[in-house]
Amino acid sequence: MTTVRRRHLLGSLLLAPLLTACFASQGGDSEDGGSEGNANEGSRLRVALAFPPTENLSPYGADATLLSRLGVTEGLTALDANGAAAPALAESWRRENDRTWLFTLREATFQDGSEVTSAAVAAALTHATGAKPAPAALSGVTLSAKAQGDAVRITTKTADPVLPLRLSSPNLAVFAPKAYTKGEVDPVGTASGPFELTKVTGSTSAALDRFDDYWGGQAQAPGIDARFIADGTARANALRTNQVDIAEAIPVAQAATLDRATLKETATTRTTSLQLNTESGPFKDPKMRAAAREAVDGSALVKGVFEGYADPGAGIYGPAVTWADGKRVQPTGRATAAEPNGTAVTLATYDNRPELPEVAQVLQQQLQKAGFKVTLQVREYSRLESDALDGKFDAFIGARNSLVDTGDPVGVLASDYTCDGGYNLAQLCDKKVDRAVAEADAVADTDERQDAVMRAEAAILGTDAVVPLAHQAIIVGVSTDVRGVVLDPYERTLVGTGTRR
Repeated sequence: MTTVRRRHLLGSLLLAPLLTACFASQGGDSEDGGSEGNANEGSRLRVALAFPPTENLSPYGADATLLSRLGVTEGLTALDANGAAAPALAESWRRENDRTWLFTLREATFQDGSEVTSAAVAAALTHATGAKPAPAALSGVTLSAKAQGDAVRITTKTADPVLPLRLSSPNLAVFAPKAYTKGEVDPVGTASGPFELTKVTGSTSAALDRFDDYWGGQAQAPGIDARFIADGTARANALRTNQVDIAEAIPVAQAATLDRATLKETATTRTTSLQLNTESGPFKDPKMRAAAREAVDGSALVKGVFEGYADPGAGIYGPAVTWADGKRVQPTGRATAAEPNGTAVTLATYDNRPELPEVAQVLQQQLQKAGFKVTLQVREYSRLESDALDGKFDAFIGARNSLVDTGDPVGVLASDYTCDGGYNLAQLCDKKVDRAVAEADAVADTDERQDAVMRAEAAILGTDAVVPLAHQAIIVGVSTDVRGVVLDPYERTLVGTGTRR
């Protein structure tokens, strides 16, 4: 980083609170913990997360949000409360032409003490473009990054009007050059967020210390002791017995057993859906997929399983995506349902989100009532993901945040439902769908892009590859002596600079 640039210290201290205070924080506190005067206050935070790492904490897969939720990583941009791109490691940007953007960097330091330079950022983004499989944020996108003084010039193969949103993805977090070795990324002590990952114990726990040179000011908590507890009841018990201060994804069934003052509910852009394998097995037949759709009663799930902490599935996007309902397009061209006549299917889900096995049991009953013969498989997510992505199940129940990958509503459509999508659990490859998603991706105007997204959603739903079941809220368990937990509808952030006890 050159010394010519002025150090915008006051702006740096104010910006991190601005980004995280966009979302609700527990106890009514804003994320105002960036001042050095508070740096030595508070105790280490004990946090229970629902998903153990499955890929050695690689930023290019599902583990990326573990790092962002703990305040370890950040990218060039972040998402604000309205889902727009906001400054992070880049303090500003401008579009030079249809395919080229220039991102001006702020003065910042990596956790290993090296400076965040334009060369380091360009190298980090270049490394992400070569990851296999491609990160969800780069699904269908080809980009190149080059250092340009104190800025990074990013060029895409085709026009990408939402590139600043895309760069907010946890998949595109920036690390110090030493992190990139032997084709992998080591996040220990190499990121740039307010908390530094210092130790990882397999898939059971991790330790983090406050990063005192964070550009946004020192965090109020001196560190974090994170535990990965896949079982929802165990997470709730850990909070109840004061073993942890923060427990994410409290099961609905456990909520009534906890002190009401410790329960923090927030709407999210997460939808629980039934994905039907369109490539092989019984659901390769669109008439069988139609039969499965007609058998599902989402309202029964909302009432009986989610106990009101959800809305019936209306589409890929739910009520938390505030513009979606008014623009929704009804699917057309659906097949006529066939009679199942005892057709055997395998239905799989995971237990990290404890409502999902209950959803699976109810769906098993509904499908059997319609005439299917259903075998149910429930595993921990890390032991299920590869089989699900390989299409080894006839049907799969998952909970997916529609805006987590890029913040752009097109992102989840491209990654989950196109021929080249990297998270295509339904194994869908439909020319009409690919064309509709591509058309949406080409639109720059926000309002028109949303309209195109809803047309693409209708095209996907018309295939019956996915049956939206419920749009759920999440419950975070927070000890009453903890303040500043970030209740993020995009589920990218949980602990910020102002989180403390």
